[in-house]
Amino acid sequence: MPLPSPTRRDFLQQAALLSASMLASHVGLATGQKTNPVILLRSGWQIENIGDVAHTPGFLALMETYLPGARAIFWPHYAILPQSEIDMLEHRFPRLQIVRGKIVDGKPDSPELEKAFAEADLFVHNSGPAMIGWAEAEAFNTRTGKPFGVFGVTYGLYGKQERATLSKADFIYFRDSVSLNLAKQDGITAPIMAFGPDAAFGTDVINGEAATRYLKANNLQPGKFVVCIPKQRHTPAWLHKAKNRPVDTVRQARNEAMKEHDHAPMREAITAIVRQTNCKVLIGHEDETELPIGKEWLLDKLPDDVKKGVVWRSEPWLLEEALGIYRQSAGYFGHEQHTPIMCIGNGIPAILGRWEEQSSKGFMWNDIGLSNWLFDFDREEDIKRYVPTVLDMVKKPVEAKKYARQAQELVRRTHRQGFQVMENAINKAKKQG
Repeated sequence: MPLPSPTRRDFLQQAALLSASMLASHVGLATGQKTNPVILLRSGWQIENIGDVAHTPGFLALMETYLPGARAIFWPHYAILPQSEIDMLEHRFPRLQIVRGKIVDGKPDSPELEKAFAEADLFVHNSGPAMIGWAEAEAFNTRTGKPFGVFGVTYGLYGKQERATLSKADFIYFRDSVSLNLAKQDGITAPIMAFGPDAAFGTDVINGEAATRYLKANNLQPGKFVVCIPKQRHTPAWLHKAKNRPVDTVRQARNEAMKEHDHAPMREAITAIVRQTNCKVLIGHEDETELPIGKEWLLDKLPDDVKKGVVWRSEPWLLEEALGIYRQSAGYFGHEQHTPIMCIGNGIPAILGRWEEQSSKGFMWNDIGLSNWLFDFDREEDIKRYVPTVLDMVKKPVEAKKYARQAQELVRRTHRQGFQVMENAINKAKKQG
């Protein structure tokens, strides 16, 4: 596996970015500008997937690092926010405020949301599959005259209204270059449009005790197991308990038609790992609907001798336990896309599989220098190299970690630039206001 080494140019670029950030902070102090800005964060798109849950703590951790002193107000998109998620966020970010409310006739329908609009210096639409909250960004900008920006989204899911709103943003960071190029082709003209990695790369919420208990109970030793996660072509949202949607028979048929095509290579990789290395394999999940298919599509179809080296996670886990387990693993491979994001964000090797139904977000692996670990399962030539690459990651842990950490550093540099842009947008608005 070719592993390019960091260059002197990379080092100088990183140093220059850090110096610029420090200088900007001093300029803010010298001119008397507000040094503790307030960001209204629209996030929390759903709760059934720990990857979606990770967007919010990921952004908050990045803000803590790159915009210290700033205060966040979290405005959840999803109507349901479990107490376990509230507890996790409040424990990790004790200054965090969570507000509820909707936009009705262009204005907030609750006093707490109205107050959040008044207090916030900047509205940030967090990472997600699109600019889901375009209407809320419009309402904030129209009602307050203050700026809004978009941090790490895929583009192309919605139509004209999303495009119109995006062009009013002070900045837009797209989480894959395919989305960025498509937005430019569609005539979106925000002042700053660039590649910006998903906020979930910043996630650092850990329940180390729960993770350690699980590993001990299942005879998994740190550094001696890898995680894999299966996935349907279409997430069966009709199985999400809180959504109560009707079955989509067309999507369900597609899932059934492709399950062997997409998961036979994963079983081959599991078999190779167990038979050729001293590592075990932990079959996990991100979405609650993936828990049963880990057993039915992977574990149950493995040879008996291989099953002895495989653990299937048989119950749901919270984000902080899952991430605690990922951090003690030797790496990840599979078809989910936020577990690998969290792994790379924590310096853990991660091989990502994708297909057309998952939009263009998986191509971010090319953007952060991990093209060797990106597999398009709509391309048979990619599938042919899948098992050897997974096995290579496990057999060469030092090289694999080096490759992962190079990507981690690139992500950090890019995030740092993004938060500098946020700070500049706030300072510009303060001068004008």
